[in-house]
Amino acid sequence: MGPRAVAVAIAAVAAIAMIPSSTAAPPREAEFVPGRSLAGVRVGMTPAQVLQAWGKRHGVCRKCPDRTWYFNYRPFTPEGAGVAFRRGRVVHVFTVWRPSGWKTPEGLVLGAPASDVSRTYGSLDRRPCTGYHALLKPGKRVESVFYVFRDKVWGFGLIPKNASPCL
Repeated sequence: MGPRAVAVAIAAVAAIAMIPSSTAAPPREAEFVPGRSLAGVRVGMTPAQVLQAWGKRHGVCRKCPDRTWYFNYRPFTPEGAGVAFRRGRVVHVFTVWRPSGWKTPEGLVLGAPASDVSRTYGSLDRRPCTGYHALLKPGKRVESVFYVFRDKVWGFGLIPKNASPCL
């Protein structure tokens, strides 16, 4: 994929993340616990539980296939976190763009070289997405996702086992 195609893909993700919203409330410094939670949100939670964890102010994606909420730090700025729901439960929780201050208990931070993921968690399954790729760490019911763009860790996420990690 050429640089122009990558730029278009990033712009598309950013446009989705910038859907009109109020200021949002994901934590400024948050922990991604692989196989478990992203800033306290887990796969399977209800919308009410997500609102309790991250607050009520969020944007709603109008063109996403699943009901998707974006909790951006500043309105119209693609940085924060998001959740996608299906049948009233979280099916995907993920960071948006590359918010600073987010890390794993093992010390892996967003912005780290992609090689740090395998150094920390071992060899992971690589899945191509449009303009980036996802590294998947399997779990019994939930898979952990490390999003990689230009050989840097750009995001964290959780999905149900065997779901697509691509945003």
